[in-house]
Amino acid sequence: MTVLEDQLLNLKKSNKKIMEFSKEISKEISSHMKIDWAPVHVPPRRRIQTFAAGCYVYIFMFLPFISLFLTVFFLIYLDYIGRALLLVYLAYIYFDHKKHASAVKSNGWMFLRNNFITSHLRDYFPVELIKTAELTPDRNYLVASFPHGIIGTGVTINMGKNIKKWLELYPGIRPKIATLDMHFYIPFMREVLRRWGLVSCSKQSLLHYLNVSNDPKHRDNKDGFTANAVALLVGGAEESLDSHPGRYILTLKNRKGFVKIAIRSGTPIVPSFSFGEVDIFDQVANPPDSMLRKFQSFVKHLTGVSPLIVLGRGFFQYTFGFIPQRRHIVQVMGAPIEVQQMDEPDTKYVNEIHQKVIDSLNEMFEKYKHKYIQNADKTKLVIH
Repeated sequence: MTVLEDQLLNLKKSNKKIMEFSKEISKEISSHMKIDWAPVHVPPRRRIQTFAAGCYVYIFMFLPFISLFLTVFFLIYLDYIGRALLLVYLAYIYFDHKKHASAVKSNGWMFLRNNFITSHLRDYFPVELIKTAELTPDRNYLVASFPHGIIGTGVTINMGKNIKKWLELYPGIRPKIATLDMHFYIPFMREVLRRWGLVSCSKQSLLHYLNVSNDPKHRDNKDGFTANAVALLVGGAEESLDSHPGRYILTLKNRKGFVKIAIRSGTPIVPSFSFGEVDIFDQVANPPDSMLRKFQSFVKHLTGVSPLIVLGRGFFQYTFGFIPQRRHIVQVMGAPIEVQQMDEPDTKYVNEIHQKVIDSLNEMFEKYKHKYIQNADKTKLVIH
């Protein structure tokens, strides 16, 4: 066989794989194409809730692109002074994030975190927050949150977008959510995230927030709060690939970095489980051996982001779109798992604490699943 014939054969094989990949997606999408329209007469309150849910998702999806577009636009069309100021701002972002991890001392802008729209966003699903143990404001906490779902909606609303309920249950403790580190290098978007209480998930950032002083007289606590609770969606993008309605599959067995962070800072780990998180979105079927899953895993490896093909609803119909379905989400906060502070965590001790987290999640799931999950007897918690 000549080199040319060999190349042609490889090209045919590639085209065949692409066609199979396209057929998988087309088949999955076509099964959802019988449109189920929303009723004409819907109470205004529910319309506002749907609008709030749409804003939440579309901001999440398009804010990075809008921010990058504005940056390029300003660089091209501003005058010399404007460009110089923008370049100073870009340099400030880089050095501030390198040195301080884009840290925000306070709760951000409270009017962004508790307002008319975020309250309706909470009521859309609705989202609940259940307290099972006391968290005192004289220490910091690392909240290990599961499952990730598509975009971690339950924990995002409770500890980010609408924190009124959190502040009622845990007064004096600032709720913060850790997200991808690269988000804090994006101009404009970075400022929005910081004001919403989001922080970088980098080691430097987490240690900064978990090591802050709990002294009421410390200058970092002038806002009246004396502790931080940083929520980390441990399963990340990998776990989102397994998110399908009714399936609770966690990526945890080989995720021990968060345990090391907790031990280095001497911070208790608070396991958290959001029942219903996996039910608000479906995605195109992507079993582990499928072409789609292999492609998603490849992109995730390169970028850290999973390219999910999400199946939600629209503003005026329930069949397809990017808006989440109305499904009850209940975030249950477990009891804190105490850790002994070590500058260099011992492997055996890390494994011991890690297993306690797994045991706590299993116990929490079995205790509450009959209350918050339909067909609970048939639903199992799978930990990979």
